[in-house]
Amino acid sequence: MAALNQHTGSWMMDDVSLPRPARSASPDRRLLRLLWILAVLCLALVLPHLAEQVQYAMTRGQLRARADQATKELDRLRDSAELVKLSDTSKAFRLVARRIEPSVVHIDTSQEVQLGRNASSDEWGFQFPPGRGRFERQGQGSGVVIDAEKGYVLTNFHVIQNASRVQVHLSDGRTVANDEIDVVGYDVLTDLAVLRVHALNLTEAAWGDSHELEAGDWVLAIGNPYGLDGTVTCGIVSATQRRGRGHGIYQNFLQTDAAVNPGNSGGPLLNVRGELVGITTAIIGEAYQGISFAIPSEVARKVYEQLKEQGRVARGWLGVQLQEIPPDVAKEFQLKGRAGAFVAGVLRGSPAEAAGIEPGDLIVEFNGQKIPSNMELPILVASTQPGTSVKVKVLREGKERELSVKITERPE
Repeated sequence: MAALNQHTGSWMMDDVSLPRPARSASPDRRLLRLLWILAVLCLALVLPHLAEQVQYAMTRGQLRARADQATKELDRLRDSAELVKLSDTSKAFRLVARRIEPSVVHIDTSQEVQLGRNASSDEWGFQFPPGRGRFERQGQGSGVVIDAEKGYVLTNFHVIQNASRVQVHLSDGRTVANDEIDVVGYDVLTDLAVLRVHALNLTEAAWGDSHELEAGDWVLAIGNPYGLDGTVTCGIVSATQRRGRGHGIYQNFLQTDAAVNPGNSGGPLLNVRGELVGITTAIIGEAYQGISFAIPSEVARKVYEQLKEQGRVARGWLGVQLQEIPPDVAKEFQLKGRAGAFVAGVLRGSPAEAAGIEPGDLIVEFNGQKIPSNMELPILVASTQPGTSVKVKVLREGKERELSVKITERPE
């Protein structure tokens, strides 16, 4: 019996260890699992958006707080000296813009361009029908009315260069057509031109003195960049007496950080009194980069007067070639650090040769003005009226000499 029970117990234990059929999961558990997966997916999708919205809300809150604080400060400073100064500056800018607006013009140009080397055929020799192979290149710029009665407008020469048609749009909406515009004269070396528009009721700008400007002074530029008429930008004078490129030996430029773009060329540069202190003429690169140049009014005014009266600019000529002082010469005659323009050569038949100026001379004074370096002498000579006799002081072999020179007109 015990053996049977033992056997039976063993059998019963073996029976218990047999695998049982798996019971299917209840519908409630499957639903809970599905809901849990959906919840995780929703959180994964929604949480980034919620975080983003929270960030936006925090930013908005910070901005509103700053705005509220600024409002309180402005209310507190409404009648204080600090805000009065700021308001005065803003008001001055508005008044400058209003004062010059009627004097600024928008200039449109077109130039007929011929494709290929032959007017009637292309590079393979195929014949063009009449009128084919040509197109008009469009250009634009700005200008400023200088003489309202006679209709004189000052602009850059490169604005109208090679133009076959010119139109001038006035601030009141009138357009002066090509046949009502005369080119009075132009000067390539300073990139200036004078137009005469046959129109009544013009408003002229007032000249200012660019010589008074210093680095840090406020200036405003007004023109038509990209055809946007009457665009006003402001900045400061970054530097004065910047030497230009090309023919820049005959003038120094004003450098500013006022925003200037294509279409501004020829427009006015103004001081805070609304006076014309420069003609905007160039930028670095193809678009605004914070560096722009203007022809100072002291140069522009002289060129304008000559173009108006003569149609051309007559420049004085001395006939010397300049270079930096060679180290051996500087050492021999103790010229290191000396101010002046070093004469490397004298042109045959020139006023300098006639006056006795020699290679190796250091010109230290011209017509009563000190010469700091080679840069200043060409400008002084060019601005001297041909036929004028001037005193020139030179340093030769350590001794100073004074010579009389009769300036003649610069050859073409």
